Amino acid sequence: MKLTILGGGGFRVPLVYGALLQDHAEGRVTHVVLHDLDAARLSAVTRVLAEQAAGVPDAPEVSATTDLDEALRGADFVFSAIRVGGLEGRANDERVALAEGVLGQETVGAGGIAYGLRTVPVAVDIARRVARLAPDAWVINFTNPAGLVTEAMSRHLGDRVIGICDSPVGLGRRIARVLGANPKEAWIDYVGLNHLGWVRGLRVAGRDELPRLLADSDLLGSFEEGKLFGVDWLRSLGAIPNEYLHYYYFNREAVRAYQQAEKTRGAFLHDQQARFYAEMANPDAPAWKVWDDTRAEREATYMAENRETAGAGERDEDDLSGGYEKVALALMRAIARDERTTLILNVRNQRTLSVLDTDAVIEVPCLVDANGAHPVTVDPLPDHATGLVCAVKAVEREVLAAADSGSRATAVKAFALHPLVDSVNVARRLVEGYTEVHPGLAYLR
Repeated sequence: MKLTILGGGGFRVPLVYGALLQDHAEGRVTHVVLHDLDAARLSAVTRVLAEQAAGVPDAPEVSATTDLDEALRGADFVFSAIRVGGLEGRANDERVALAEGVLGQETVGAGGIAYGLRTVPVAVDIARRVARLAPDAWVINFTNPAGLVTEAMSRHLGDRVIGICDSPVGLGRRIARVLGANPKEAWIDYVGLNHLGWVRGLRVAGRDELPRLLADSDLLGSFEEGKLFGVDWLRSLGAIPNEYLHYYYFNREAVRAYQQAEKTRGAFLHDQQARFYAEMANPDAPAWKVWDDTRAEREATYMAENRETAGAGERDEDDLSGGYEKVALALMRAIARDERTTLILNVRNQRTLSVLDTDAVIEVPCLVDANGAHPVTVDPLPDHATGLVCAVKAVEREVLAAADSGSRATAVKAFALHPLVDSVNVARRLVEGYTEVHPGLAYLR
């Protein structure tokens, strides 16, 4: 089976390959094609994978190319993990927003909109090429903003594109762990949009254990989200929000922390990865060790400003293992081998949430089999969550409309309607600022 990874020179590709190395069953991936626009980055990652595969006799073959059509032809699965504008673009997303006093995070608020505006046209081109060159392939989208990009691609690929994120999986795992339950045996009642969802229940053997967690202050305050949001606020919500909702519930504090930070997250990663790729230019560098040391630092500093604001301290060691690559492999296995499973995924709504139309991409538990991912029926969201979900989905639709039409006015509308951008004038200045620093937004007129 052939797997094509778009963004194959990206730093997290070894996580995916590591998961593939552990799969020895029939029908596994035997050939991985890495595609990237940057040949030097491809070379660096290929070296890491070669060291990673040492001693694994049936390791998947790896090839690399800068030709997108060549990479796509004959693919059974396509992982889309591109970053349009690179980490310099992410750093600019943060900087322009913070200068206006609003959040610049890469998937939330102004930064997410800017990232989406320059990514959607590229993702749509990829979707059209997949439909033409590999019509039977399944596309698994890692590219952020994951829900928005998946919805853009679904307009050309239908249900053959599925978005993934490790945040809901990690959240469910942490809740199960503090409750003493096996995460593999727990049903996680989670629903929302990507980076905008809530766990409303966690059922083990048919019993919802979440009320027990909410009632126990020691348990509730013992894991990442309890430290991040605070015990009282979680009890008020009656649910456990995705960590990215910290940007909404504690927006002023988050913006202030980002403004006061020595470097934004994007600037930190830009400098860190520049060092990694520079070190990899040395042919004698121990590729795997250099990569793994860089990865550990990256994960340990994840959402550091938010945790500092909340007084949450360092991340627990159990939360430093990533996880999105495991979700991707489980999804691929379920489809390729009809190994039926349940995963939280970004898929078209169908009739799952009545407040959204059938084509809106949501993040929800899905039953996965050889025919793809099928969202399960869920209870309606409470009013406060419904309001946020509908508001942010409306913004995503304006982003898609702006990307399709090239309308600058529609782009302004997308920014102005977002709950974390509080002024039409700020929205206008954001569009001006972003078009100045991003060549990829030159299409907005």
